[in-house]
Amino acid sequence: DTVIHWYQQKEGKAPERLLFFSGGKASVESGFQTNRYMVENVSGQKRCVLTIKDIIPDDTATYYCAYWDPHLFAYSDYQKVFGTGTKLIVSDKVQSQPANFEILQKKHKNQIMYVCLIEKFYPDVIRVTWTDEENKKVTDNIVKGDAWKLPKEDKYSISSWLTVPAENKDKNYYCNYEHESGKASLPKQGIYYILFCLMFVIDALYHRTAYLVYIVLLLKSSMYYLIVLLFIYR
Repeated sequence: DTVIHWYQQKEGKAPERLLFFSGGKASVESGFQTNRYMVENVSGQKRCVLTIKDIIPDDTATYYCAYWDPHLFAYSDYQKVFGTGTKLIVSDKVQSQPANFEILQKKHKNQIMYVCLIEKFYPDVIRVTWTDEENKKVTDNIVKGDAWKLPKEDKYSISSWLTVPAENKDKNYYCNYEHESGKASLPKQGIYYILFCLMFVIDALYHRTAYLVYIVLLLKSSMYYLIVLLFIYR
């Protein structure tokens, strides 16, 4: 008897309700083509499936299902609970597997940080996980960055890092990824050591790039200044 709502959120915009599903019938909001959307319940599985027909590039967005939960109260009002979302990309670009997949290591005091770097893949939807030597999923002390795209490139990169106590240095950890183009797993053996303090945070990369550009411009300005002084002196 639960009413299921579906939302569409395009990049940089607020979520917009696409339709709601109740009593076996989908009611599509105005502004959307009714005949392109089909919703159905999967009997016995507590699943609601949205199908979009004849997709076009304008359908590129993240789609969320949601429902009102009567058990979560806030000032006597119901709260709407959202799913994690499904990202849909409609493009004529060919998918590509990561061109580089490696684990970097940095030891700091009584901890070891493993940084999993996955570079140059398309599209940008990717799932990165860590597992131990018993193939159990590791969820503690993990930070996952957002996928980033360098200027003038159509491919993406992403990093995830795991921090463990130094006494676990002999324990094996694996970085795994699942992508539309395939999946892979990499053990921490054969890792590259980080010779300097490395922070794979996209903001830091941008700041570092801006800093380097500033240094180059400063050096160029200094050269011009010296040349002008030389001419004045002569």
